Amino acid sequence: TSCSAHRECGSKLSCGFLCLSDQLYFALLHQKLKSSPDRHCFCIDEELSYENFYADFGPLNLAMFYRFCCKLNKKLKSCALAKKTIVFYTCGDRKKQANAAYLIGSYAVMHLQKTPEEAYSLLVSQNGSYLPFRDASFGACMYNLSILDCLLAGWISQKFSHTQTDMMLLYYFFQRAENGDFNWIIPGKFLAFSGPHPNSKIENGYPLHAPEAYFPYFRKHNVTTIIRLNKKMYDAKRFTDMGFKHHDLFFVDGSTPNDAIITKFLNICENADGAIAVHCKAGLGRTGTLIGCYMMKQFRLTAAEAIAWIRICRPGSIIGPQQNFIDEKQASLWAEGDLYRQKINEQENGSSKTLVAGILSGVEDISINGTNKNISQRKTVSEMHSEEEECGGLTQGDKLRALKSKRQSRASTGSISNSESKASGNKRSSKDPDDQI
Repeated sequence: TSCSAHRECGSKLSCGFLCLSDQLYFALLHQKLKSSPDRHCFCIDEELSYENFYADFGPLNLAMFYRFCCKLNKKLKSCALAKKTIVFYTCGDRKKQANAAYLIGSYAVMHLQKTPEEAYSLLVSQNGSYLPFRDASFGACMYNLSILDCLLAGWISQKFSHTQTDMMLLYYFFQRAENGDFNWIIPGKFLAFSGPHPNSKIENGYPLHAPEAYFPYFRKHNVTTIIRLNKKMYDAKRFTDMGFKHHDLFFVDGSTPNDAIITKFLNICENADGAIAVHCKAGLGRTGTLIGCYMMKQFRLTAAEAIAWIRICRPGSIIGPQQNFIDEKQASLWAEGDLYRQKINEQENGSSKTLVAGILSGVEDISINGTNKNISQRKTVSEMHSEEEECGGLTQGDKLRALKSKRQSRASTGSISNSESKASGNKRSSKDPDDQI
């Protein structure tokens, strides 16, 4: 693309400037770029940084994308910058490049009316290829997640995405371990959170919260159902006695659910009146896997799109073999979703939701009955693993929670019940970097 900024700085670029609009450009650089009288340059390599568990490095979470959009929109609307070329650049390593490309590509989709494919085509025309994102495991990468997967996920998710500014401003607060460690995956439908403990305390450096700590927030946001996927750490009656519905669908930490668990999970979620709070030990692997199954069935997302969206909302979700499992379940869940929607359409002129759910439950039971042997075997393995957990060994969930806690400062502590009002009152109390052009 020919422009004054391109001519002046082309020698400093690895692949040139990428023109996104008459005023906006994206660049991959080897060194920092200074602004000039006709050019405003900015970089977020240090300001918006991914907090990894192990070898994972992105994509940047939803709140970071929101902050980036606010920052860029402010620059594009600024009278002081109206006659300047605005250059968003990165001079970081390949991981920083991938995250910067994800941000500007998502911005192009959300704000510049480009399709995910168009935005991705522009990005690769500049750089050829970007480092794929990976899961939050320590071993070798088993599943690559591309920038295109993330762009498609963001584009499709607009139908259920987080549009409330207050919710986005509170994202940073509630994702912290001391404030509850939870994230909305689908606002008003799915909240993923770390498993409650019998008593509020700090264990292995991680703040644990009793069920009662969540009651005020859950009630305010119409969370009516809790689904527990890990071993029983607290008495479910503490939720049910207060009017919440509670379900146990245990399977092994780090493993994948059998058909019976998936079917039960889907039926519970399809018939819940309010929002559903799902947790395992850390609220990442097992939790993300089952929510991903729901999203593939209900919204016909591909496995990669579901994984991408859930990680954008709750980084570290869906780990190791769970990624390949979701990929393998895509076709069957799409078929189940098509059948579900067909039945809904056939019954929309009078039949009840309960009748439709009953019909679908019967259909799915036929498939399950054909795999009773496998289900029985998996249950035995799960029970064995549960006994191992009771012996006090650290599980994958324990390790992930400890890592998350270590990387977060616990300068402010307190009960979740007071957290939302506290966060709302203080959300602009500190100097906001986005207040500066």
